[in-house]
Amino acid sequence: MSETTENKEQLEEVNNQVNEEAQSGTETNEQAELSQEEQLNKKIAELEAKLEEEESRYLRLRADFDNMRRRSQLDREASEKYRAQKLLTELLPVIDNLDRALQVEVSSDDAVSLFKGIEMVYKTLIDATKQEGLELIPAEGEAFDPNVHQAVMQESDPEKETGVVLRELQKGYKLKDRVLRPSMVSVNE
Repeated sequence: MSETTENKEQLEEVNNQVNEEAQSGTETNEQAELSQEEQLNKKIAELEAKLEEEESRYLRLRADFDNMRRRSQLDREASEKYRAQKLLTELLPVIDNLDRALQVEVSSDDAVSLFKGIEMVYKTLIDATKQEGLELIPAEGEAFDPNVHQAVMQESDPEKETGVVLRELQKGYKLKDRVLRPSMVSVNE
């Protein structure tokens, strides 16, 4: 009987050890599951941060692209709007010379017919430039505006207000809303 008792005690001991190991194994499994869960949560947090960073990068790139497209559109519109600027700027001295030619007094028949021809060319040129958007800047009698007038002289006329343009020395022109050449003027003191 003593052997049986001894065997029972050994069996109980082994059972206790197995139970303890099972419990510690369960704790180890729980710790392993917990650490795996923590690892997965950490990985999820990393991926979410990366996704947020990529979304932010995408939105910045999208905004940059939209801004570039808008600037490009504005540049195209300005280019179309002012396409004739270079040509019109180069034609301004021609217009000035024709204008001066029309101010000459003529008396002979040949000179009168030449004058009429110059006048026709001048009117045709002015009409063509107006169709492209060329405008004469009003000067005489207007208040001096440094944006469209260039004061080259000051004169005194007590009958007129101070800062009023008295004489236009050279005509000024605008292309739509852009000044091609300011009017050279004499301003009242």
